[in-house]
Amino acid sequence: MELGISLASFTARPGAGAAHHLVAMAQAAADGGLATLSLGDQHLVGAGAGYFQNTPALGRLLAEWSPTGRPAGCLFLLPMWSPVLVAEQVGTLAALHDGPFVVQTGIGGSPHQFAALGASMEHRVSVFEEAVRVVQALLAGETVSSERFGFTDVSIGLVPERPVEWWMGTANPAGLRRAARFGAAWYAFPSADSAVFDEHAAVYREACAEYGTEPRIHMRRDVMVLADGDEAERLGSGLIELGYRGQQRNQIDCGTPDQVAESLAVWAERGVDQIVTRTMGASDPTDLETVQNLAAVARLLA
Repeated sequence: MELGISLASFTARPGAGAAHHLVAMAQAAADGGLATLSLGDQHLVGAGAGYFQNTPALGRLLAEWSPTGRPAGCLFLLPMWSPVLVAEQVGTLAALHDGPFVVQTGIGGSPHQFAALGASMEHRVSVFEEAVRVVQALLAGETVSSERFGFTDVSIGLVPERPVEWWMGTANPAGLRRAARFGAAWYAFPSADSAVFDEHAAVYREACAEYGTEPRIHMRRDVMVLADGDEAERLGSGLIELGYRGQQRNQIDCGTPDQVAESLAVWAERGVDQIVTRTMGASDPTDLETVQNLAAVARLLA
């Protein structure tokens, strides 16, 4: 089972210092041999806080990551984006990168974000499906028309030279079947009940068999990996008590590299191809130490 990283790019710090920290984490991930590097998609996180937007931030981080030749990507919550803009951004980033590019995507769920970006929550599923069709066709070099988006005979100039991989985040049977139909990997989020994962994995695999597509399962896990395992546990449990991302203790992994590798290994047994880690953000030093220690976790899981 591979180990990748989705860099946590939320910050309450001044931008320049936070940017330097983000670059340092990308450098550590590259040096540590992690399998993939990606950034999330977030908007309007609140007063006094910010979020590094995925496409410009990844453009900078590719200077550290691209020499590895390993996959890099961004999450795009497609119902909040113009599909033509997404295709142009992906085409640009793929041209800047010396390895495969991954489009991670989902339908989104924040009414506040949808409203601020002038997007419709009500029609997000049908918008998502049409957006995927459009983006995939544009990235394949096709000329595309879309009645829903109101354009005719559109194409892009920077077409990726390698096939773009798609991961779709979803937690319901309809979304799992959709991922299988589009030939996308299932990007799973940690459930508090492992039996739910098994049920969803079965739906996804059955749908892939029906549509003749290849099943691939990747899962995101929030982690804290420190040399002092007791300190990692204390910090991680403390964040959960404060309501960290609405998760429960069994949805995160904290401890030494050996301890975290042991807790993640169960997902390989359940058929997960890659764990995409995200640091928990207790502090800049613990985030950076976690990324550095993930190299040892990856070796133990290989």
